[in-house]
Amino acid sequence: MRKLVTGLLAGAMLMISPVIASAHVTVAPTESTTGAWETYTVKVPVEKESATVKVVVKVPAGVAFQSYEPVPGWNVVVNKTENTVTWTATGGGIQNGQFQRFSFVAQNPDKAGTVDWNAYQYYEDGSIVEWTGNEDADYPHATTTISKAVSDSATDSHGKKATEKSETDDAKESPSVIQWVSLGIAILALVLALLTFVMKRKK
Repeated sequence: MRKLVTGLLAGAMLMISPVIASAHVTVAPTESTTGAWETYTVKVPVEKESATVKVVVKVPAGVAFQSYEPVPGWNVVVNKTENTVTWTATGGGIQNGQFQRFSFVAQNPDKAGTVDWNAYQYYEDGSIVEWTGNEDADYPHATTTISKAVSDSATDSHGKKATEKSETDDAKESPSVIQWVSLGIAILALVLALLTFVMKRKK
């Protein structure tokens, strides 16, 4: 009986764990490149019976906020002095069992690294959940890894892109190929003409 109870408890914990993990405030994408104008999306679930009525996101240092996507039922305030974006519900907010996405555009820093998105979730009952901890914390903040952007094509010593140089070289080589093909056809035609002439002479 004890083993059965233990097994049921373990199974219940396994079922609950994904729900708890998915209840975190997240920011996507989790990976991007230096200097990119990225569209970030904050996903805010509700893990309490009380509704979420306000969400504040702290824009990481080096990330330049540009614009936001309007969301029906929410007012948005951008504070560039404190580097925060605040969404405040004008209606019922996000109810239990629901989630809401908030999107905005920002330019990534020029240096590679990891940026932390601290978020503050305000509930209707007056409580606040601060998503500011590390990945092992109960309330971890979301992170985005910024990698060095890779150039689409290399440049030569004259500053010309390799692709452009290749296209130019191909253009120069193309007439030579056409000339050789034309010469081959001419020779083949001459040979056929000679063979036809010889066969007629034999007859």
